[in-house]
Amino acid sequence: MHTIGMAFSRYKSVVDALAADIRAGRLPSGARLPTHRQLAASEGLALVTATRVYAELEAMGLVSGERGRGTFVRDTALPPGHGIDQPAAAPDTVDLSFNYPALPGQADMLRRALRELASSGDLSALLRYQPHRGRPHERATVARHLKQRGLRIGADQVLIVNGAQHGLAATAMALLKPGDVVAVDALTYAGFKVLARTLRLELAPLPAAGHATDLDALAQLCANRRVRAVYTIPTLHNPLGWVTPADHRARLVQIARRHGLLILEDAAYAFLAERPPPPLAALAPETTVYVSGLSKSVATGLRFGFIAAPTSWVPAIERTIRATTWNTPAVMTAIACRWLDDGTVTRLETQKRNDARTRQSIARDALAGLPHIGHPASYFLWLPLPEEVRADQITAALLREHVSVSTAEPFATAAHVPHALRLALGSTDLDTLRRALDKVKRVVDDYTDR
Repeated sequence: MHTIGMAFSRYKSVVDALAADIRAGRLPSGARLPTHRQLAASEGLALVTATRVYAELEAMGLVSGERGRGTFVRDTALPPGHGIDQPAAAPDTVDLSFNYPALPGQADMLRRALRELASSGDLSALLRYQPHRGRPHERATVARHLKQRGLRIGADQVLIVNGAQHGLAATAMALLKPGDVVAVDALTYAGFKVLARTLRLELAPLPAAGHATDLDALAQLCANRRVRAVYTIPTLHNPLGWVTPADHRARLVQIARRHGLLILEDAAYAFLAERPPPPLAALAPETTVYVSGLSKSVATGLRFGFIAAPTSWVPAIERTIRATTWNTPAVMTAIACRWLDDGTVTRLETQKRNDARTRQSIARDALAGLPHIGHPASYFLWLPLPEEVRADQITAALLREHVSVSTAEPFATAAHVPHALRLALGSTDLDTLRRALDKVKRVVDDYTDR
């Protein structure tokens, strides 16, 4: 027992000493630490104990281990949860980490809608509890809107929720259980990654094959393990911007049917793609849940989302809505459905597609010479970094320049996290965006030349 206690004390002292050196800057960000064997030899530790030292430092957010490269000191200037949590940005910081696209005149549009709502209809009805999945005429409005997305469904298949994120959560809570394996892209929407962790779902990462998911890898995964679902963003993938081709979608459906997979289709940014292939929910209506909303096409503060699901799954999802929010906010739902019916949403979607194209053009000009990945009408851009450049250092340096960006870490589901930035382009005016992207280019170039 005494020997075990001494070993534990020695192990903790090494952890504490390295942590203190990192926090004090004696080990600067980006510094490569000794290999596990070197650390074990220099500190008189067993190899397994040295590995445990680095694992604990990584859990503390102080280092990152990279397969084939080594263990590196992380930049501790980055706030915890940066790129996942959404704290209030400092007034002098340009936020390129989250998208909240808006167009001039949208505030006046809301004022008019509120006045019109106040002078018409049965306002007292909006003060009462609503049906958990929305009133029948509101669900019918959503069903008509979804025809523009190539999805022909009845109002009985629609559930109205508090934004697309709530739609993903309600679906996962209703149809999945802790421990279920969900196939996802190795880089995927950060909000689903957080949701899976909360619900204790196991994410099985799939590599990319060109501009789509590697379906050979999905088929092999399903052959080796019991996979319950696949989460996918086929139209305007977040963060990579791809639009999955029609033949690829057909094969995904074949795999899902062969292995009994639930397909969870995220269409939050689908409105930005003109004439994409039909959604998966149209190809496999019996096994696909389609989730979207108006946060990006209208406004992020408008928490109005919708689910299209097979009729047999609707009761379970409805019970989850009841358990989580009871029903959507009646006033916001009434306004959203009015805008869906009178063409306001369609008009805003067209304007935002044009706005996104303008922003992509600005980004490609500002970042000329740097590799980048994205859709020409997307509100985000993926920026792989040169091999010698570390994403945490770039992100911290940009914060000092009052520009906030995301690293790949919030989006990565595999053990290997690439050094890359995800730039949200839709959250500031065009002149400010140009200046912020100029800073991104300058900082990356500065670190590349070192």
